[in-house]
Amino acid sequence: MSDIRDVHDKILQGPSLPLILLMASGAGLAVASLYYSQPMLGILGSDIGASAQATGFVPTLTQLGYALGILLLAPLGDRFDRRRIILIKAAVLCLALLVAGASPGIGVLLAASLVVGVSATMAQDIVPAAATLAPEHSRGKVVGTVMTGLLLGILLSRVVSGFVAEHFGWRAMFLAAAASIALIGLATWRGLPRFQPTTHLAYTSLIASLGRLWKDHADLRRASWAQGLLSVGFSAFWSTLAVMLHGEPFQLGAAAAGAFGLAGAAGALAAPIAGRLADRKGPELVTRLGAGLVVLSFMSMAAAPWLPVHGQLLLLVVAAIGFDLGIQATLIAHQTIVYGIDPGARSRLNAVLFTSMFIGMAVGSALGAVFLAQWSWMAVIALATVSSLAALAVRLWGAPVVSAGARLVR
Repeated sequence: MSDIRDVHDKILQGPSLPLILLMASGAGLAVASLYYSQPMLGILGSDIGASAQATGFVPTLTQLGYALGILLLAPLGDRFDRRRIILIKAAVLCLALLVAGASPGIGVLLAASLVVGVSATMAQDIVPAAATLAPEHSRGKVVGTVMTGLLLGILLSRVVSGFVAEHFGWRAMFLAAAASIALIGLATWRGLPRFQPTTHLAYTSLIASLGRLWKDHADLRRASWAQGLLSVGFSAFWSTLAVMLHGEPFQLGAAAAGAFGLAGAAGALAAPIAGRLADRKGPELVTRLGAGLVVLSFMSMAAAPWLPVHGQLLLLVVAAIGFDLGIQATLIAHQTIVYGIDPGARSRLNAVLFTSMFIGMAVGSALGAVFLAQWSWMAVIALATVSSLAALAVRLWGAPVVSAGARLVR
């Protein structure tokens, strides 16, 4: 009963500012673990004697693990104490990052990367925890703050890892990441209240309901396909950028590759404008505008071979701002669409959307590594352009579907 009163009191009062910042930091540091490796691939591969294609599977397995974790573990937040789940995942994530930092070769690193991805889904437990603790009148503000932390974790992780790898080595970055998760785990153990389960469905029933949601709601399918296709190009670009910059004609180090994350952050921080536009004009329009911006950004990079080196770098920066803004705006609009389908199944709807998104990222990392190794950087850009065009086609094809009449899955 004391646990129930604990959560009830938190909901009535609303989470304190330190608790909101704790959740934002936890979500950001957890999801950042997925991206630390990307700017370091160039020096990482040469240090352990792995090929560019083999090291390209480090982010692939990390993102695939995250997709599997969202699909198979995120629904457990409705069934068990979410605080306990977060603490368990934090412990596993810390251990996996330590193993990654001590990896003697590519095999151990790939295995650790998969576990990092699965356990980093603690971020997808923290966001629903914030929504549960927030009172109705400030829920959007609280969740938005936590999501800002998550988004900055995604984008600034590359800046931090590039700098640390350049000056202290790639192993130091993994060790520092493990330390940050250990501190977040300790702070969460002390500061986050316990949560009562909202359902007593068996695990198999929870997972089965995901399939029924997919079958019943065309809006969910369109959002998942479009965001997944956009993620293919997003991941293909970021997972191969460091390797490309490491070679001719740029010959730049990990710090320079990581600094491109600042360009992404600049684009993503402008994305809240898309939320206001979705409120006024509807999310369907925002999905089309966002996907269109992604297409134009990737297409513009086809002009790089005709520019001098400094011009190519400037083009990369501008394009990164553009496609990051487009992808984040589209994600915000897709979340608006998906969360409006069935308020009683938001955790599972979120699991379906983000599973599709990170499957797309895993596919993009894998294909990007192959395309770069077998052909060239321009082949990676062509892949990103085609996948974003396909996403735009999904949003343009057919009228928006209203699935309010579909059967609700609870």
